[in-house]
Amino acid sequence: MLAAGPGPVIRGRPRVAAGVPTIRRTLPLASVPVEARPRIAVVLADDHIVVRRGLRMLLERVPDFEVVAEAGDARAALDAATAERADILVLDLNMPGQPPLEVLSEVAESAPDVAVVVLTMEQDAAFARRALDRGARGYVLKRAVDEELVLAIRTAAAGGTHVSAAIETALAKPPEHAGPPDGLTEREVEVLRLIALGHTNIEIAGELSLSVRTVETHRMHIQQKLGVSSRPELVRYALDRRLI
Repeated sequence: MLAAGPGPVIRGRPRVAAGVPTIRRTLPLASVPVEARPRIAVVLADDHIVVRRGLRMLLERVPDFEVVAEAGDARAALDAATAERADILVLDLNMPGQPPLEVLSEVAESAPDVAVVVLTMEQDAAFARRALDRGARGYVLKRAVDEELVLAIRTAAAGGTHVSAAIETALAKPPEHAGPPDGLTEREVEVLRLIALGHTNIEIAGELSLSVRTVETHRMHIQQKLGVSSRPELVRYALDRRLI
């Protein structure tokens, strides 16, 4: 892990309000000498070392960016962002260690001065909306990383929010569904929500004071009613209905 550089860091950025934030672009910095720009300390979090290596190479070409740490799972990302006094956490949400959206909530609580830029392959607008609602200051698709990541980091460091163009267009449309769905009971909705948040059957049983067998039965009924057969499909369904 690299030590944080001696340059000043940006602090006191405003928090994201509920709903989709207004997307704001930074002003060009070409007229500002490099040595006069505040240094932006960045933590890279992705479970693929090859991806992190490529991101580091990209960002280290920017004179006022400093990659101060890397992390391969959600817990290490949270620890590094706090320990290294980072300004920006570039975060892949699909990492082991913690349900993806819960990571954003924990960053907002434990490291409120750290702005999170989500870097993901997930193009679903409902997922992006929830990420932004939970405090993300950027949402960049991995396919556009070369063109957009530097801009997203600058925008987030300046207090704005950057979203990839394809996602921004999708966010302008209202969600197709809202509220409890398709004949599920209240208990089934509770189980579905916990499944979507990444909890195991044993954890759900403890949370709801049920037996593991009862949770398994609820899960089977949910899948039958919704016509799905896998956890990713349940997560997508919960996101679309804004159950998480």
